[in-house]
Amino acid sequence: MARKAVIARANKTPKYPTRAKNRCFRCGRGKAYMRDFDLCRICFRELANEGMIPGVRKSSW
Repeated sequence: MARKAVIARANKTPKYPTRAKNRCFRCGRGKAYMRDFDLCRICFRELANEGMIPGVRKSSW
């Protein structure tokens, strides 16, 4: 989980738009971020397994 200072810095508007860093809204993780869901891969997997993300289900074949 990201520190509170890192999350607060990410929420501020940057001086230049290229400095913006996407972060998971749930835990603040900056890596493995999925834009479509605004989540990191870990939070995405947890919520998908619980059935909390509509339209997403575990694949099996």
